[in-house]
Amino acid sequence: MKNLFSNDKNDKYFRTDHLKADLKGRSVRGGAITMVAQVLKFSLNLVSNVVLARLLTPQDYGLIGMVTAVIGFVGLFKDLGLSMATVQKEEINHEQVSTLFWVNVALSLTAALITAAIAPGIAWFYNEPRLIWITLALSVGIIFGGFSVQHSALLNRQMQYKALVFNDIRAMVIGILAALVAAWYGLGYWALVILPLVSGFAGVIGLWIACAWRPGLPVWRSGVGSMLAFGGHLTGFTTINYFARNLDNVLIGKYWGAQQLGLYAKAYQLLVLPINQINAPITAVAIPSLSRLQQEPEQFRHYYLKAISVIAFLTTPTIIFMIVASEDIIGFLLGSQWLGASTIFRLLAISALVQPLCNTTGWLYISRGRSDRMFKWGLFSSSWLVTSFFIGLPYQASGVALSYAIAMLLQAFPCIYYATRGTSITMLDVFEAVKQTFISSVVAGAAILGIKICIGSSLPIWATVIIYAAVMSLVYLGLMFYVFKMKNFYLSFLREFKK
Repeated sequence: MKNLFSNDKNDKYFRTDHLKADLKGRSVRGGAITMVAQVLKFSLNLVSNVVLARLLTPQDYGLIGMVTAVIGFVGLFKDLGLSMATVQKEEINHEQVSTLFWVNVALSLTAALITAAIAPGIAWFYNEPRLIWITLALSVGIIFGGFSVQHSALLNRQMQYKALVFNDIRAMVIGILAALVAAWYGLGYWALVILPLVSGFAGVIGLWIACAWRPGLPVWRSGVGSMLAFGGHLTGFTTINYFARNLDNVLIGKYWGAQQLGLYAKAYQLLVLPINQINAPITAVAIPSLSRLQQEPEQFRHYYLKAISVIAFLTTPTIIFMIVASEDIIGFLLGSQWLGASTIFRLLAISALVQPLCNTTGWLYISRGRSDRMFKWGLFSSSWLVTSFFIGLPYQASGVALSYAIAMLLQAFPCIYYATRGTSITMLDVFEAVKQTFISSVVAGAAILGIKICIGSSLPIWATVIIYAAVMSLVYLGLMFYVFKMKNFYLSFLREFKK
């Protein structure tokens, strides 16, 4: 029976046949929009982190870090992978999305209640009573997310990136302003609680305004079984991956205290900040685009290789720069009280050499509807990373960072090989797509290392960072554009952006 709420206004969010006629144009325009938005988001994040780091202490960040690892884990279940199921599926209807919406709402409410219930246990585990109220407050944010999952997925499915990024930036600005006001008036770690709560609430309101679709009643025989199975495997991967990626915070907080955890968490946050600004917009465009090409293997291969070459072009020199200039970056951005994080920052940056590329394997699994293979890889990868945490734990936060970096480097080849097996993409294709950027980045990194040895600490730290960045950029771009002759390849993307 047709749902009473289904109409042409709703149906426009479900059809995707019109996207294929201009898929490249939509992808490039979407990439341009999201890239510009990510620059703004990066700037906002950077400025807010710099200001908050001076208003707050490492212990404040450590307290929040103790809770967010658990909050984030429970919060995974508000989605159940159903947002990607909506984006990936070739055909979908109002009844199915309505059913998924109410599943997400029910899951988010359940996750929030579970989080509230375990608040005393979290406080007991860390022997820190303040964590009870922090946990209770943050659990409210999980509920907001459940009401926005399908609205965001529908906009993403239709490649309406302008609406998505505008809403993200607006919500971020509101949350950051609220946090800065709270920190300025001496609320301490509560400023870090206020930020995600205010941003989350503003984001939900904005999505309901941007997406005119409204859910009807759930229809359980609407054919959502395959979507729930897809989402279940994806959630399984996300769950074990989250556990593996956050157990380091839990272990450091438990055995070495809030000070060590604060240094480790801030180093990791500063590291992933620029990388996420690059990965996130490309991922947002790549998954819907590759999903539309899943029946065309050669176009699928071509699109994926171009996308990873762009990611490598942007992330590899950034990571090499952070490895070489870690002390100067930490001192310049966060101040002298955070210099203890510089070694941790450098070690974690080594792991990031392969992380952006490994993250793109998720595009292959999701766009092809193979979340089952993604889950199997997650079981192996997570076990491997967890083992590395325990190996490094006796040597404080820096020991965990070193062990994690080694584990990430060792698993890079099998990660890519397993994801590309059965596709039109080979390991040689991947290697060819990224080798020039790696060679150019290493040479440019060696150049700034030489300058670092020569000038030492004779210049103000801000001048040193600017010199390093300028030399890194000039050497890297010179090699890429004129030695490897990749200038036209990358500038073609800029020309498309201008259009």
